[in-house]
Amino acid sequence: MAKKRRPTAPAQAPQDKPATLKDLLSPEVLDKLKAQANEAKAEQDRRQEEERAKVIEARKAEQKRLENDFEYLLNNSSPDWKKHK
Repeated sequence: MAKKRRPTAPAQAPQDKPATLKDLLSPEVLDKLKAQANEAKAEQDRRQEEERAKVIEARKAEQKRLENDFEYLLNNSSPDWKKHK
């Protein structure tokens, strides 16, 4: 015996969906908000790049200071002086 199919509830019409904030805002306001979000993201990217540059510069400065420190060079140099003859 075949099973009887029950009729499914009709899908909601697109007009029955609740209004979203995007639907309620005017296109001009939406464009302004998108532009502001893009500016904020660009500013954050710029700050992160500046921070990376500062870290790299600090690392280079520390390496240069250590290269001028005789004790550091002595402790970190190879003990095999024969290859420098």
